[in-house]
Amino acid sequence: MGDVLIVGAGISRFGRTEHTTGREHAGYAVRSALADAGIPWSRVGAAFGGSDAAGLADTLVAELGLTGVPFVNVKNGCATGGSALVSAVNAIRAGMADVVLAVGFDKHPRGAFDPLPADWGLAEAYGRDGLMVTTQFFGMKIQRYMHDHGISARTLALVAEKAYRNGSRNPQAWRRTPVSAAEILASGLVSDPLTRYMFCSPGEGAAAVVLCSPEAARALRGVPVTLRAAVVRSRRFGSFEVFSPWVAAGELTSVSRDAAAAAFEAAGVAPADVDVCQLQDTESGAEVMHLAECGFCADGEQEKLIADGATEIGGALPVNTDGGCIANGEPIGASGLRQVYEVVQQLRGHATGRQVPGGPRVGFTHVYGAPGVSACAVLSR
Repeated sequence: MGDVLIVGAGISRFGRTEHTTGREHAGYAVRSALADAGIPWSRVGAAFGGSDAAGLADTLVAELGLTGVPFVNVKNGCATGGSALVSAVNAIRAGMADVVLAVGFDKHPRGAFDPLPADWGLAEAYGRDGLMVTTQFFGMKIQRYMHDHGISARTLALVAEKAYRNGSRNPQAWRRTPVSAAEILASGLVSDPLTRYMFCSPGEGAAAVVLCSPEAARALRGVPVTLRAAVVRSRRFGSFEVFSPWVAAGELTSVSRDAAAAAFEAAGVAPADVDVCQLQDTESGAEVMHLAECGFCADGEQEKLIADGATEIGGALPVNTDGGCIANGEPIGASGLRQVYEVVQQLRGHATGRQVPGGPRVGFTHVYGAPGVSACAVLSR
């Protein structure tokens, strides 16, 4: 299980544009990542990528170059980008290629996602009862968590306030206007206790990374970041997840806990070693719960951590320094690799305007999606 290095990272603007396709976002991100690594497309020995709604990733070769590269499509919900990363790592470790690309992209229309129950192995009645509405699930899950662990609505607002503030410092973010906690609380309930400004929005964008073996890195100019671990896990019995038709009796399991624990074990580091992290924040409650599920605190400790500023850029554990999903929106295929891109910039010291002070050395990324899948990565310099 040798080291794998990230030597190139690229990203497009996130948000919503009228005349830019998802494929064009992807092409821009890939070319940026290749330029960052200092290599031509022809040097890439394998590629993995995907989107949920913007087309097949392998068809990007029509614009990038018809080199015959093996290009595998990945589709794994919000964990698509993280799953492409895992695939790229495994390709290098298996000897398939010494330079591999991972790319994720998407372009969603306005409005909430409208998944079909049958596509998720569920009866049509599940949709007729309104349970395919993801905002409803997120509201139910965080409401239960708040009751059990003493989390206040103000804490949810502070998470979103931080996201918009960090997004204002990120030139690639969609939402770049700071919003106060008071405005967030007053923005209107969507699914109690979550208000309008606590949610991310479907959007568009792309991110890509170039990975390679240590031997290949010696001939490349990109500033390397070591990918210590990359894992993906699906839900176990007893997991309360998006599009889960029932909750088992007894103690709940968590796919995010499983994925994070596996990533830390594989990397040989602990959550306490992390200097900067990205946690899936589909809405404010998700970031709160994922802080504990990924091992950064005990359940219920988030109230004080967030109030004390621990998750701010200058805090003890900076979280979602680029604004996360709340400020960037969620192009499903791109989110996981956007997280990796941000941590790479932080570890390199290149996150201008939002750089974590003190020279962070270890970073962590976590993405979560339906129907209960999580991908996590540990990076270091």
